[in-house]
Amino acid sequence: MEAILTKTSTIFRNPNLVIGGFLAVGLAFLTFLGGSLVPHDPFHVDMGNRLQGASFTHWLGTDQLGRDVFSRIIYGAKLTVGLGLFAILLAIFIGVPVGLLSGFYGGKIDAFMMRIVDGILSFPDFILAIAIAGILGPNLTNVIIAIVLVRWIVYARVVRGLVLAEKEKEYVLASKLSHSSAFKTIRVHLVPHVMPDIIVMAAIDIGKVILLISALSYIGIGAQPPIPEWGAMLNEGRGYFQVVPSLMIYPGLAIMITVLCCNLLGDGLKSYFDTRKGGSRFE
Repeated sequence: MEAILTKTSTIFRNPNLVIGGFLAVGLAFLTFLGGSLVPHDPFHVDMGNRLQGASFTHWLGTDQLGRDVFSRIIYGAKLTVGLGLFAILLAIFIGVPVGLLSGFYGGKIDAFMMRIVDGILSFPDFILAIAIAGILGPNLTNVIIAIVLVRWIVYARVVRGLVLAEKEKEYVLASKLSHSSAFKTIRVHLVPHVMPDIIVMAAIDIGKVILLISALSYIGIGAQPPIPEWGAMLNEGRGYFQVVPSLMIYPGLAIMITVLCCNLLGDGLKSYFDTRKGGSRFE
């Protein structure tokens, strides 16, 4: 009981973790349940009510096709945030095992995998994602493929570095001398060691991926009309910015708040794990 109270006290003394956590809970609610709670059909076209201001019927007004902006923002969370989470999970699913195996076994396996990683890292994320998504074609599925292909290497490289530093320590060597299998050594000793770093990276990385998804949709490579993805909504509202600037302001604010939430949560988790380890684990 005392340990639980101590952990709770540590969490609530970390404002970034508290604020980021509450915002993350709200975003998770919108991502998984918001689509069923919207007041209007986000795809319904009503040209008689186009470009209307905020009212009791349409809380954030309507767009150039008379669609309810509030409903499209809420529904868009399922796409923008949900796809960002999905892309990060896929990148972790690929990158973490590669990093674990590469760092643990070393030799030719490590050399081969790291040459692939170094080759991909030689290109900026955004440029490489544009190239991949452009080759595959403009839709959200191809955007996710492009992002996963770009982001898994980051996790692989970080995990490999952690494993290289950890596998020569006494407890890992003792596991090897006790004839434990490589799988058991990795699962019991190395995976728990790398998980805090992966959690912190993923929390921050979600914001980066959401920005990337929105940016690709904004330039026409990602979500296509009438899909209410936030970046696509920015693109659709661009032509009406001088007349109804809110068509760009609202989705822009949604992206900004989401990225801020991810950064606060990641920074709070970093501080939390540093405190528990008694040092600066992530510097």
